[in-house]
Amino acid sequence: MNPITTDRLILRNWEERERGLFHRINCDEKVMEFFPFRRDRAASDALFDRLRDEISRLGYGFAAAELKSDGACIGFIGLRPAVGIPSLPDGTVEIGWRLAPEFWGKSYATEAACAWLSFGFETLHLEEIVSFAVWNNARSIAVMRRIGMREIVGGDFDHPGVPDTHPWLKRHVLYRIASADWRRSVHP
Repeated sequence: MNPITTDRLILRNWEERERGLFHRINCDEKVMEFFPFRRDRAASDALFDRLRDEISRLGYGFAAAELKSDGACIGFIGLRPAVGIPSLPDGTVEIGWRLAPEFWGKSYATEAACAWLSFGFETLHLEEIVSFAVWNNARSIAVMRRIGMREIVGGDFDHPGVPDTHPWLKRHVLYRIASADWRRSVHP
């Protein structure tokens, strides 16, 4: 993957030195509030390897977000194929993010997500990009709205990856932005 840069961030593939941060965000109670599980170190390392390999293979994915100012990795933001969601057609690409809590509220997710939308529409020539979150995950939904995504009316779904032991996390809202809508917002 060629790094993507924004005013404050470098979006790139994962480096070995970031395994500790990756594990921390995947087991942090605040970060994982809307997920039914916390990853132990072995599960976190396995996901780290999968995401890194996927980025190497596809040229994009849930990539490391590094601060230009000091080189600190703050979490991940990126695009990846949406898998396991029955209501989405094959080939659908989602945008998502997960940052360490000390980096919340600084607009990093919005800044990077805008860069990823540009990459998705201009480089990958996607027709649309989706995102989804637990129905009451106000922080993630706010980012979706800030980057121009709109809720798909009637698109709510029960996430098949959420076990029945966590019914309060099953219901997800689905947002999307079409290439044409994105182009109108960036080139009015």
